[in-house]
Amino acid sequence: MLPIAPLRYLLAAVLLAAGCERQRPAREAGQAREPPPCTPATRVARLAPLLHESSGLAASRRHPGVLWTHNDSGGEPAVYALDESGHLLGTVLVTGARNLDWEDIALGPCASGDCLYIGDIGDDDAARASIALYQVPEPAPGNAQTAPAERFTLTYPDGPRDAEALFVLPDTSVYLVSKGRKGPVAVYRVPAGMATGATGRLARIQELSPNGSERGGLVTGADATPDGRWVAIRTYEVVRLYRPAAGGRLQPVAPEAGMPLDDADEPQGEAIAFGRDDTIWLSSEAGPMGDRATLSRLRCTLRP
Repeated sequence: MLPIAPLRYLLAAVLLAAGCERQRPAREAGQAREPPPCTPATRVARLAPLLHESSGLAASRRHPGVLWTHNDSGGEPAVYALDESGHLLGTVLVTGARNLDWEDIALGPCASGDCLYIGDIGDDDAARASIALYQVPEPAPGNAQTAPAERFTLTYPDGPRDAEALFVLPDTSVYLVSKGRKGPVAVYRVPAGMATGATGRLARIQELSPNGSERGGLVTGADATPDGRWVAIRTYEVVRLYRPAAGGRLQPVAPEAGMPLDDADEPQGEAIAFGRDDTIWLSSEAGPMGDRATLSRLRCTLRP
């Protein structure tokens, strides 16, 4: 049997060591924590009453300072040009398109230079047998209509999904992100090299969360930087940043919990777009109590 005094010292040493072990993860986590790469979101403007369901957003590359948006389900098959103060610059009909449930828009490369990719991908009841993607050369804000749009029909490999988010990478690959309303939040890739009018089967690439009730809510928009180094995905509540990796998989960037959008005070946050100088633009649908749709922004510092 050990003498009483040494035993007391031994127990104290064990408890001290255990306390150090309990403290170490918190200290190490504090050392690893990075400040958010973006300032809090701030509202820029209320949008014109015409844009009561601004559901998608894309920043022009041909026309600096121009943002493209569109209305939600059943609206006119048109894109609307805004300046960075939220003023309406023009309405451009998308030739040959139908707005069944347009949910997002993105700018990306195409054979003619830069194209708008419009996702007719909404499906609240997860009942559509197929969804549609339109591709059209980017117009000018003053055009009355676009060139004829190419239409691609898409199906999911795991049954119908509601989706409100899409992004395009520099290699022209197009990705959809499901909303997570009746299943997981997942990333799907559009088949490469599809012919106009063809039907293609989406490839499921990655699950981001088991359902939209976790980690900040339902996904309502996405976008990629022109160089493809960053992807942003938004929900009603937060913006999360990712780094695209091989095969289109997304690697989360701190803070993984996302950057809250409370300061934007959006009626119903819907869309996101990377703009100039690392600005991230957001738009919201109008609210049920007469609140108009809004345009907001975050100013970011993104590493190369």
